[in-house]
Amino acid sequence: MVTSIATRQVYGETLVQLGKENDRIVVLGGDLNQSTGIAGFAKEFPERFYDFGAAEQNMMSVAAGLASSGKTVFASTFAVFGTSRPFDQIRVGIAQPKLNVKIVVTHSGLLTAEDGASAQSIEDLSLMCALPTFTVIVPADGPETAQAVRLAAQTPGPFYIRLCRPATPIIHDDAYSFALGQPEQLRGGADVTIIASGPMVHYALVAAETLSSEGIEAGVINVATFKPIEPSLITSAAKSTNALVTVEEHYIHGGLNSIISQITGEHCPVPIEAVAVRKYAESGKADALFEKYGLNSPKIIAAAKKAIQRKAEAK
Repeated sequence: MVTSIATRQVYGETLVQLGKENDRIVVLGGDLNQSTGIAGFAKEFPERFYDFGAAEQNMMSVAAGLASSGKTVFASTFAVFGTSRPFDQIRVGIAQPKLNVKIVVTHSGLLTAEDGASAQSIEDLSLMCALPTFTVIVPADGPETAQAVRLAAQTPGPFYIRLCRPATPIIHDDAYSFALGQPEQLRGGADVTIIASGPMVHYALVAAETLSSEGIEAGVINVATFKPIEPSLITSAAKSTNALVTVEEHYIHGGLNSIISQITGEHCPVPIEAVAVRKYAESGKADALFEKYGLNSPKIIAAAKKAIQRKAEAK
């Protein structure tokens, strides 16, 4: 039984399946096709695959042109090259005319690891969430990735899907069904709610188990869809536990913490602690970087206890 898998691998496998089902799907790459998982599509459908080398602005402009011609376009590269460098082309050429382009990126956040700070995208979600017409998804594992990619292919309009480099633990079973825009309750708990995204969902579940052994019941919510997001589950958790922790592999501003703070600020203000990236990192092993920058279960546990303490002080 597979217990972990790289989401980029699942993306590539799903893309080949979609290519067999829909001959209007085309894929664009930026000289990183093996790394992003799209090499399989290139081999299977060479007439529907285009490589642009290290010319991401051009890649996004061509993606817009192909989408304008009725194609369903998947454009993939590393997260930092798929957002920061071509942002103007994405904003004007894809977002404003609401074109059918799916930007699926890999090697996001600190999990890019040895590639160093220049390749570690910690700002990409803030950029893409700022584009009104984009749907933004951060899958937690392989099964969620497969369903999100398939849904993107079937749904008109621009999508941004953020994947990572290494294999990550599988959280969902075969019965799982991805619901766009709906946060997912993975675990109940009356004392505090941990709201996590992407590869950090696994760490949140581990933290909740440890807290339970200490007599603290922590709920865990997976937020895969950053935009749009239905606020009812978040609001309900805020009202029932009165203490939240957000956990993300992204800069603290403009990502999950900002979204949850906006929802609770409007509907139910409560103490919120954040486990997030707060500065640029250096090159290093992923585990070492996560340890140094506090992206792990012990930090989540400490944040949960602090949120509970703040709740008690506010009474």
